[in-house]
Amino acid sequence: MAKQNLTLLTDLYQLTMMQGYFKNKDQNETVIFDAFFRSNPQDSGYAISAGLDQIIEYIKNLRFDKEDISYLANLHIFEKDFLDYLESFHFSGDIYAIPEGSVMFPREPMIKVIAPIMEAQLIETAILNIMNHQSLIATKASRVCYAAKGDGIMEFGLRRAQGPDAGLYGARAAMIGGCIGTSNVLAGQLFDVPVKGTHAHSWIMSFPDEYTAFKTYAQMYPDSCTLLVDTYDTLQSGVPNAIKVFQEMKDAGIKPKFYGIRLDSGDLAYISKKARKMLDEAGFEDAVISASNDLDEFLIDSLKAQGATITSWGVGTHLITSKDCPSFGGVYKLAAIMKEDGSFIPKIKLSENTEKVTNPGNKTIYRIYDKESGKIKADLICLVDDVFDETNPLMLFDPAEPWKKTKLAPGSYTMKELLVPVFLKGECVYESPSVMEIREICQQELSTLWDEVRRLVNPHKIHVDLSPRLYDMKINLLDQLGER
Repeated sequence: MAKQNLTLLTDLYQLTMMQGYFKNKDQNETVIFDAFFRSNPQDSGYAISAGLDQIIEYIKNLRFDKEDISYLANLHIFEKDFLDYLESFHFSGDIYAIPEGSVMFPREPMIKVIAPIMEAQLIETAILNIMNHQSLIATKASRVCYAAKGDGIMEFGLRRAQGPDAGLYGARAAMIGGCIGTSNVLAGQLFDVPVKGTHAHSWIMSFPDEYTAFKTYAQMYPDSCTLLVDTYDTLQSGVPNAIKVFQEMKDAGIKPKFYGIRLDSGDLAYISKKARKMLDEAGFEDAVISASNDLDEFLIDSLKAQGATITSWGVGTHLITSKDCPSFGGVYKLAAIMKEDGSFIPKIKLSENTEKVTNPGNKTIYRIYDKESGKIKADLICLVDDVFDETNPLMLFDPAEPWKKTKLAPGSYTMKELLVPVFLKGECVYESPSVMEIREICQQELSTLWDEVRRLVNPHKIHVDLSPRLYDMKINLLDQLGER
């Protein structure tokens, strides 16, 4: 994919704050920022991490071109010495992240930035823009795929996406979340993912009759022949004409690798059952029935419950826009400032809303699995120098209600650190897997969730706890601020 300089993809106040830091603070003062989200999108029990690869490219190409400097100068709010500094600007810090395709939960850092304050401040907007969008669509896709219970989901929402970038990177995220293909040809080229599609109603309408349209399409694409049967009358015309064409292919010795019909309107449960009966009676038991028409996870789940005979689904608008929940809600907050000796002064943000009070300090995350089942028991946010031993008991407690405790016996659990280094001292040390490899990682990650966490309505919530040392640090800071 062509490199893009997205340096000015930022909010103006990032740059005005940078100039303030430049004028009034040590330019090399190192800070920690955490990017995290406060609640799962779509009322889900989890979220899926996506977007890291684009963030890596953004950081690699972070620089102010002459055109950028000239534009900023013409705003007449930036002084020359600050603009001179921007001419040699580059990212020199560290970035840690939860890898793409991973399951993640509220309040835990999905990205941690350790960098000079001006660098860490500038990249906030782009990181949130990229991660919020792609994580949102990947999570939605995983829910849609879960509702389909193993049937293939094709993403084909490009024409309904909020612009080319949303369509392109939304398709990428949908593939990570579990889709088997996309209609987006550019996404197929750039991300090396399968592209799929049939034909539109206009194809049928451009021919003298439906049968001729079907026959012509089958002659052109005999190996993959899916016919859209609802242009005129699905059961009286569309399905019979499709059967006629399939029979002609069979008589000619043509054995397509994939063939069937697509439904795009009407009562999909009723029509699919009738169509299935017609296809089976004609000897085409292996013909696939696919469906589209404003589908989402709830409608697919309902159609499955009604006994619909659909086994392939095309999902557009509701997936590519996450129509029921169009934003992810990730935030980026200061967590610590480095002292001269290399240690960190923890910082905390207070709020009238309890859920908006941040977790301070230099943190990492451990995922705790039930050893027998391999399922996730909890996530533990802790300080980077916290030490754990799986041969010892592990006490977990709810940080909001600390009297609620769970003690895990030695040998009953395993732990894995989630944050991995992506940039160290400005150099990328992480190689992103391919999109299809990330998709497989995502499927493995989803298999570690309990069924109760994946259900579409009122899912069980995985606990995200704090280590004792982090909890004590947070309480001490709150006490100190309360005494002011």
